[in-house]
Amino acid sequence: MLLDCDPGHDDVMAILTAARHADLVGITTVAGNAALEHTTRNALVTCELAGIDVPVHAGAAGPLSGPARDAVHVHGDTGLAGVEVPAPRRAPAGDDAPGFIVETARAAPDTWIVAVGPLTNVALAIQRDPDLAGEIAGISIMGGGTFGNATAAAEFNIWADPEAADVVFGSGAHIRLCGLDLTHQVCVDDGFLHRLDAAGTAVSRFTAALLRHYRARIIELVGSDLAALHDPCAVLAVTHPDLFGFGSHRVRIELHGTHTRGMTVIDRRVAEGPVEVAWTVDARSALDLIAQAVTSA
Repeated sequence: MLLDCDPGHDDVMAILTAARHADLVGITTVAGNAALEHTTRNALVTCELAGIDVPVHAGAAGPLSGPARDAVHVHGDTGLAGVEVPAPRRAPAGDDAPGFIVETARAAPDTWIVAVGPLTNVALAIQRDPDLAGEIAGISIMGGGTFGNATAAAEFNIWADPEAADVVFGSGAHIRLCGLDLTHQVCVDDGFLHRLDAAGTAVSRFTAALLRHYRARIIELVGSDLAALHDPCAVLAVTHPDLFGFGSHRVRIELHGTHTRGMTVIDRRVAEGPVEVAWTVDARSALDLIAQAVTSA
């Protein structure tokens, strides 16, 4: 598994989950929840804290076109508001994430790309090597859904770079999609936080502090206790697909609508298509697996 991410509170959980439950071969970073310098640093710090020995390659600092967009109103300027993030002791292994994605796919054709941020790096890799889509096992994406969070219609990861998403969904790759309909079923609750507290490790204390801040911020913003662990769902959709209920659909990205730019258009009229959309999940088992990843690190 190669994890493309923009840490981000829930991205930290995706990194830990991938390291515990998959053969994680590398991490690439993209601007999204915060600026690239912060998302890259956060990935490096998470790996150091948890003893995850994989290369981290920095990637795109902005979308294929248009202005850069972020989610600092949720995740803070550093991307990990709520904790003091130390300076990493090591530097990124490189600054060409698309090149690393292509290189990894060529070396191990059965690799899954799990993309949990804006899809810029993945789109650039596909544009660089159009055969990539047919060489990898697939792309598991956290993004989209039948409703939005960045706008009324668009989920943040797709909205942040709709042109990149359009490239990826049109590539012919085997795609699994974990959208908001799915991820809102897997939320931080008191029991999950108590389990992290009880573990008493450096990693569990770090993540518990992160998630308490994240949960409080979501409640403040939307008035609802729906602090979803979005990103680890896309990891588990590869490592534990039996937990999920999928439907096969055609999916397109809206690029031009005044009110719908970045919308993920999922055609549910016919239950057939190239994208495996995850609609349901055994949320308790998913939370157990995420907690195992955190408490065993």
